[in-house]
Amino acid sequence: MEEYKAFQAKGSVTAEDVRKMMGDESFYERMRNFHRALLRSNISGSVQGNGDYRVSGTPLSFAGNNSNSLRGGQSQRCDGEIAQDSCKANPQDAHQDNSTAPACRDEQGIPLPVSYDYDTNYYQCRQLDVNSTEPELKFADCNALKANATYGKYVNFCDNRYNGTAGRSVGYLCLPDPNKNTTNVLVPSPATGVITAWVQPAGGTGNLNLNRCGFAMAQRNGVKGTWLPQQGCVQREGYVTTTVQPYWSTTAEPVKVCAVEAQDRPVNPYTGESCETGRFNGDRSCGCGDKMRRCEISDVHNARVAAFNEEPLYITDAVVRNDEPYFNILTTRRSFVNGPLSEFYRQRQGVGVFSIKAPSDPATLPAVTYASTTQWNEYTRDNTHSGVLTTPAFLYRFPTQRARVNEFYEAFLCKHFAPAADANLPPPDDACNRENNLAKRCGCNYCHATIEPTGAHWGRYAERSALFLSPEQFPRLDVKCRDCALNGDTGCGGECSQYVMQAFDGDGANSLGLLKTYLYRSADEEKNIEGGPQTLVRRMMETGDLERCTVKRVWNEFLGRAMSAEEQRLYLQTLSQDFAKNNHSLKGLIEQVVMSDAYRRID
Repeated sequence: MEEYKAFQAKGSVTAEDVRKMMGDESFYERMRNFHRALLRSNISGSVQGNGDYRVSGTPLSFAGNNSNSLRGGQSQRCDGEIAQDSCKANPQDAHQDNSTAPACRDEQGIPLPVSYDYDTNYYQCRQLDVNSTEPELKFADCNALKANATYGKYVNFCDNRYNGTAGRSVGYLCLPDPNKNTTNVLVPSPATGVITAWVQPAGGTGNLNLNRCGFAMAQRNGVKGTWLPQQGCVQREGYVTTTVQPYWSTTAEPVKVCAVEAQDRPVNPYTGESCETGRFNGDRSCGCGDKMRRCEISDVHNARVAAFNEEPLYITDAVVRNDEPYFNILTTRRSFVNGPLSEFYRQRQGVGVFSIKAPSDPATLPAVTYASTTQWNEYTRDNTHSGVLTTPAFLYRFPTQRARVNEFYEAFLCKHFAPAADANLPPPDDACNRENNLAKRCGCNYCHATIEPTGAHWGRYAERSALFLSPEQFPRLDVKCRDCALNGDTGCGGECSQYVMQAFDGDGANSLGLLKTYLYRSADEEKNIEGGPQTLVRRMMETGDLERCTVKRVWNEFLGRAMSAEEQRLYLQTLSQDFAKNNHSLKGLIEQVVMSDAYRRID
């Protein structure tokens, strides 16, 4: 109000007054919010780990579904009462009939189970209690049950499991769940003496048999270096205590970590498979790596997502603040990192969660400590990058080539894809309706004749990720992928997901082993792939559409409504030409808009 009264007393607002306002931080904040809306900069719903790559609790361990392959049960942790390397001194379940103390690690140092629990998806587990009214439960622990002449036959199905109320492990008797039709039909085997399994009765039609749990783990598909937890069993390794803090830690206290997650191997020592891909979290030999760099907690994930959301806004802010040519926001290699992003790139963190190639040599990136979320340092990305159009925020928010084209057209050209008013379709039996190339399929071609070749500008950026597909690692034609496809092996060891591996038409048959983005591309359109988004921007700069759209966007921002047809006739061409002549200064354009008669008479 004071500002308003001052200008009222002055009697006018000059261009110099407007320029002074545009030097205020509140203006730059408004411009960041303008671009946040323009770019829809929010990938919180685009990157999902389903908790599988996160660790939590004490000891720290994976929190998600991957625990099935590691321990035999969803979201199951290790045994927090047994130190992995002291497992023989205090075996948790040594009461089992004919049990032997477990080995703590195998010959490669990979942690083995030190205790087990029966899986409540198959068993009903009830706590032992000397005061119980059920005779089979009136025991102090599993050893007392074992010594009983009547109920000792159940000893193999008595486990010691952690009880939160007691604050320690206590004995539970676990028998096949009588409330499930898959387990309530099972009978003990042998029929007399100590039971070692629960099996289908004579003449039974089910295929479920449950053997007693133990410490041994089978090999998956007979491959050494892979492990298959026993059905109906949760097989837990122990914990290790370390003074090496996770990268997100804010304390110096010793940390308890489950022995599987505490490992740091680059590859599985038996199979040679990499631990630097998403598969690491289901491999007992990999672990979270040095300072748990391959893993994250929920706060880390949220901090990274927030940082990726802000990155394009720092790029646009730098261009506007320095009064650079506005369309530098679409072409510049300048970018910024804060602590979570600097550490993410430099320490190769977030394996399996984000699929992102470091935007430059990690050794050249600014070193910002993880905790420095508000410190943003400038750096230069490599020559594959093009302003906001290649930031992880843009690529994840618009996950396909078609979505990226659509956003570019809407946000920066003010154009929308829609068929012409007089568009029509041929009869349903016309072969054109079965054309696999959408740029040629009847009806689809009204939009996709433009979308497909234009989307090729993002052809070197993988869909549903921000991974740059470098020609060195992803050549136009991969002979191995082609040969796999010709032999009917469409999986090809998981190495050919970016390539054409199945043919649905003649073009597809001739394109097996070709990088997907090259499918149906003409020689001229292939140039779009290699040129990248930079080439698209340069071509659009020649049409004037970028200038006209920016004028419309700024008009809408400051007048609070779109240009009317009459206003377009009066102002659009002049403002667009002046914008271009003034080195595409956004501040200059805003000054013209707010000094215009249309803005001054706004009601």
